[in-house]
Amino acid sequence: MRRLTVPLADRSYEVVVGRGVVAELATLLPSTAQRAAVVTQDGIPDEIELPGVEITTFIIGQGESAKTLDTIATLMSGFAAMGLTRHDVVIGVGGGMVTDIAGFAAASWHRGIPVVHVSTSLLGMVDAAIGGKTGVNLPEGKNLVGAYWQPSGVLCDLDFLDTLPPREMRCGLGEMAKYHFLTGDNLLAMDLEERVARCIEIKAEVVASDEREGGRRAILNYGHTFAHALEIATGHQLAHGEAVAIGLIYAAELGFELGRIDATRVQQHRDVVAGEYDLMTQPPPGLDADELLALMHRDKKALTGLTFVLDSPHGVEVVTSVDEAPVRAAMSRLLQ
Repeated sequence: MRRLTVPLADRSYEVVVGRGVVAELATLLPSTAQRAAVVTQDGIPDEIELPGVEITTFIIGQGESAKTLDTIATLMSGFAAMGLTRHDVVIGVGGGMVTDIAGFAAASWHRGIPVVHVSTSLLGMVDAAIGGKTGVNLPEGKNLVGAYWQPSGVLCDLDFLDTLPPREMRCGLGEMAKYHFLTGDNLLAMDLEERVARCIEIKAEVVASDEREGGRRAILNYGHTFAHALEIATGHQLAHGEAVAIGLIYAAELGFELGRIDATRVQQHRDVVAGEYDLMTQPPPGLDADELLALMHRDKKALTGLTFVLDSPHGVEVVTSVDEAPVRAAMSRLLQ
């Protein structure tokens, strides 16, 4: 078992990684909690036991179509019915979608109550459950409504991964591949617990330096601008991690188009994504370049024109006001 810290001064919290660590849940709850609202989904193992705490469980829908303000409104009504107070706690048990929704519900209820995440997916463990980003989708874009609300603690119990469907594991691997390009670490040389812990350490360090994504934290979105557009354009037939894997290749192609990296570095991206992680590198056929471009213009990072996180000889960084011509050229190569 490993206990890591996300260092945010008086709001620092622990992330516990290992097998069987769900037994540590009670140690992460606020001492005042008399009630717990557990937000989860059908099919996720019920491992929650909290002696002395009254538990009410809320089952939310599956898939991105359930990641909406309607779901938040339903949870708010449920919280009111159970009498949830600021002294109590919300517990998100599930993958990244569940912790995004549980976190936003906690941030909104009574203008903010504690939330603890029990992450049950690889994607959630290495990314979604860590760092305090919460939110839901609109038809116009992904995660456009939300809040920064740090959890009081996070559990990453690797036992949950033993029964995770292969596609869900691939989603986590898509996000994990991203960390190769942020640090150059050889993550595949590590065992699973060490690898998950290292990804958390990388994200915690970045979050601590820029909690609200005013600058450096945006590098965690490497590959995500194109990925989010792909998710929406395919009606979420591509899962998030699958889209991120393709988005990493697109970011490399765009970086090459802009003269930021050479062809050898582009091939390194393909070697990691396709070779080492055995993930998709090509979008599905039939996508419209104009639609993808419009969706990327609506990305949350696009404050001054098209904005991407791109590689360079001195590391990954945010690039603003990117012209449409190279964006289209890189897209053309990938869509072919």
